[in-house]
Amino acid sequence: MLIDWFTVIAQAINFLILVWLLKRYLYQPILHAIDERERHIAATISDTQEAQAAAQLQCDEFQKKNATFDKERAGLLNQAQLDAQQERQRLLTEARTSADEFAAKRMASLNNEALQLNQALMRKTEHAVFSIARKTLQDLATISLEQQMVEVFTSRLHSLDETSKALLAAAIKTASEPGLLRSTLDLPTEQRNRIQQVINENFAAEIPLHFETATDLVSGVEFSINGQKLAWSIADYLRILEQSIDELIKQPGLSAIHAETDE
Repeated sequence: MLIDWFTVIAQAINFLILVWLLKRYLYQPILHAIDERERHIAATISDTQEAQAAAQLQCDEFQKKNATFDKERAGLLNQAQLDAQQERQRLLTEARTSADEFAAKRMASLNNEALQLNQALMRKTEHAVFSIARKTLQDLATISLEQQMVEVFTSRLHSLDETSKALLAAAIKTASEPGLLRSTLDLPTEQRNRIQQVINENFAAEIPLHFETATDLVSGVEFSINGQKLAWSIADYLRILEQSIDELIKQPGLSAIHAETDE
């Protein structure tokens, strides 16, 4: 079989031309389109990844901010609860303090009222007791009792200290009037002479005396001259006892003692 080389060559040329045409006008644009598509897809993917990264970053930041907000909210809530608890405690403390102060003032007022009442009652009792004692001693004052008191009075004259004796002696020397001797009852002559004798002996002088009955004395004898006085009576002991009771009544702890005694 004979080969037509012209036809083979022509077909080869046609094939080459076709290949070139296909490559230039079909394959090349397709490759270019594919490259463009790939670049577009890559760019899209890149943009998507960037967008995803940005979104992830925003999401992380949002979560971080949300966590921070939750933490701050919890802190604020805890602080608010703590402040509310502290304020409640402060108000309770103020209320207790006010109540305690009111109770203390009330108790002090009641104690003061009780103390004043106790003092008033004790003073009334004291005055009544001493009034009865004085009246009883005055009612019991007899000649025998007065004689004993004269003996006590003369004994006191004998036992005068130097200062008191010197003051009385100076008053006697400068006296322009007789000495005054007062007693609860009218003394008999024997008792008057006894007192006169003791006074004269103690001061080594004749001292005129004026005797006087004094109902205000509670079983006692009183000698006075030129502003100086020497006396003895049961009233002195009553006054000492009365002063002691007055001092006892004024003591702050007296009401507490009475309260404990009452309990």
